[in-house]
Amino acid sequence: MNQKGFGTLLFFIITFTSSITAQQPLTLEQCRRLAIENNKALKIATEQERIAYYEKKDALTKFFPDISFAGGYLHNQKNLYLISSGVIPTSITLPIEVPGIGNTIPIDESVRNSIHDLGKVDIKNIWAGGFTLTQPVFMGGKIVAYNDLRSYAQELAKTMKETQMTDVIVETDNAYWQVVSVANKKKLAEAYVGLMQKMDSDISAMEEEGVATKADRLSVNVKLNEAEMTLTKAENGLSLAKMLLSQICGLDISDKITLQDENITSIPTSEDADIIPNVDEAIANRTEIRSLDLATKIYGKKEKIALAEFMPNVALTANYIWTNPNLFDGMEKKFAGMWNVGVVMKIPLNFASNSAKLNAAKAETRIKQFEMEDAKEKIKLQINQSAYKLTEANKKLIAAKKNTEKADENLRYANVGFEEGVIPSSDVIAAHTAWLSAHAELIDAQIDIILCRIYLNKALGRKI
Repeated sequence: MNQKGFGTLLFFIITFTSSITAQQPLTLEQCRRLAIENNKALKIATEQERIAYYEKKDALTKFFPDISFAGGYLHNQKNLYLISSGVIPTSITLPIEVPGIGNTIPIDESVRNSIHDLGKVDIKNIWAGGFTLTQPVFMGGKIVAYNDLRSYAQELAKTMKETQMTDVIVETDNAYWQVVSVANKKKLAEAYVGLMQKMDSDISAMEEEGVATKADRLSVNVKLNEAEMTLTKAENGLSLAKMLLSQICGLDISDKITLQDENITSIPTSEDADIIPNVDEAIANRTEIRSLDLATKIYGKKEKIALAEFMPNVALTANYIWTNPNLFDGMEKKFAGMWNVGVVMKIPLNFASNSAKLNAAKAETRIKQFEMEDAKEKIKLQINQSAYKLTEANKKLIAAKKNTEKADENLRYANVGFEEGVIPSSDVIAAHTAWLSAHAELIDAQIDIILCRIYLNKALGRKI
């Protein structure tokens, strides 16, 4: 098989597999996984975690020597002359007179130039370079504090990612169960339309037999139209709910998705005996508290860094430098160098500025402490509110089940009475309306319990 044919076959296999996958009902866990994989905020949190990791590695390098190289080239217009041409005499006066010459001997111009060149320093082309090594010895605790700060920042990035992931899961669960809720209400609306269609057929037959009036038939027709409108709203609501879930999961909103729990006859609700509001548990588990605790520690380290500005800094230095030309043995036009070692000490004297930095760092630490105390109070309130809502949802579910049983029984009696001709159509319509309302409230109560449990578990910092 040639390459083109193989590529075409592979394309059809992938397309066929994708279409099969798209037709498979999505479970709650699959929706969660898709949302986590495609959520942009989580991807940003992952990159921030990676940044914190590398910044921690960078902080660790501050303990080790810093090695650098510097080099340069300089071209000058002129050279240096150590002997001024003005001080070179044009002649030499002898203490005695020489016959035929006299006591003055003139100096030739070439000799004067040679004397002038003896003081020449060639600096037209200068090359210089060197290696420098600096090893911190004592920095007032700044390096240690900075490393601790970066360690806390790395943990903070991980904790914030966990918080973001929890929010994504809660958002996904909420959208998932809203789809299930609307899907069940759609089935309820379809059943209601079926009941009203049957009643419309019955009332039409009764009108022909003369046992029902035209007004009765018209009132049933109105209710049938309302039932069909309710079904249309439910269908549109289901489409919108699925679009929202698709967007959260990173799928195309035009994809026709179905959920595993979409067609269940009864929405499962579990016992809530294991849900015991515990503030201490939440304080220990909530990522927000861990984040604020880490932020407080980070600002505590900033205090130490600011305090280190008052301390002397001591470092060892070692250098190797070379130049061309060099002056190690006269003026030579070649590379030559030397090494040196030393100790550098820096004692800060700008106490006013350093004091301001230290006081600002202390204030930031206190702010984080206040924020943590405020967060603990809000978490305690959130836990109590979630617990009360769950208790209320349980009571609402019990009442909804009783109302549903009564509505089913009432509808059954109303249908029988209507068929026997002893109950007017208005009472049957009222029974149908009560049946629809009771079953819709039951669906809401079941979904409400599921969501209340999710929110309470989130408030307690438990795994959702």
